[in-house]
Amino acid sequence: MKKETAARFTVSLPPALMRQLDAMTAEKGYTNRSLAIADMIRGELVEHRQKTGTGEIAGTITLVYDHHKQHVQETLTDIQHDHHELIISTLHVHLDHHNCLEVLIVRGPAARVKRIADELIAAKGVKHGKLTVTTTGKDLP
Repeated sequence: MKKETAARFTVSLPPALMRQLDAMTAEKGYTNRSLAIADMIRGELVEHRQKTGTGEIAGTITLVYDHHKQHVQETLTDIQHDHHELIISTLHVHLDHHNCLEVLIVRGPAARVKRIADELIAAKGVKHGKLTVTTTGKDLP
């Protein structure tokens, strides 16, 4: 099997932007700019897939809600059961007497994952929700 070599390209940046890139590269512990830029490109590709609804993604849906609000738990459970094939695991934590934190680990087609996240976040009684996406790793070197 032939080993793939790295592709090289040139990027021109204003000096101030280059200094900021170098500072960030050092702060994050990268050994060189190329590694930092490759990670930034991967991050943008993952975000792009989520926004365009193409490809498979993995991620988390984080919800905070007051479990004393009428029907909120039943609503969230019903939505989750309707999309069980996308949900890998869930974690439920009691933050205090009223508020719960629920984290769902999801994986599937980007558009479907986004739809379930939107539905859960918009459910009556949810105080805050967020979809955080990442890659399954299969399509990124």
